[in-house]
Amino acid sequence: MKTIVHTDKEFLESTIRECEVCYVGMVDTDGMPYVLPMNFGYQDGIVYLHSAREGRSIDILEQNPNVCLVFNPENKLVHQHPDVACSYRMRSKSVMGWGKVIFEEAFDLKVKSLNIIMKNYSNKQFEYSDPAIDNVKIWCVKLEKVTCKEFGAPHR
Repeated sequence: MKTIVHTDKEFLESTIRECEVCYVGMVDTDGMPYVLPMNFGYQDGIVYLHSAREGRSIDILEQNPNVCLVFNPENKLVHQHPDVACSYRMRSKSVMGWGKVIFEEAFDLKVKSLNIIMKNYSNKQFEYSDPAIDNVKIWCVKLEKVTCKEFGAPHR
């Protein structure tokens, strides 16, 4: 079994679209990592996230907007020989992306961002109340660097 590095944009984006959550890593002012699983939307190289307007993650990102995002759709334990422990490996694929969080404050762009997020989970069209839009924090992350790997791929 081997690890394959994928540079094909179509493979990378299909891997992202298979995910229901992504993991968002950031570093606080004490240098401690902080990672959250989050719902997300993806369109044109930008990841859209949402949260409460206040909290630990917002405090961290206001000081340091750099994030690392991980997308990992599914994992399956595989092996080459059932009696050889070191032949076991997790068959999976993942995308890692790096960028900076920009908070979207414009009402109409917050609605657009929420629609992109909801498109990842439903084909329905949604309406949002003004208080719902006012009380949500929208995070936009333009992916500046991206890697994509497939692990435990069989030798061909």
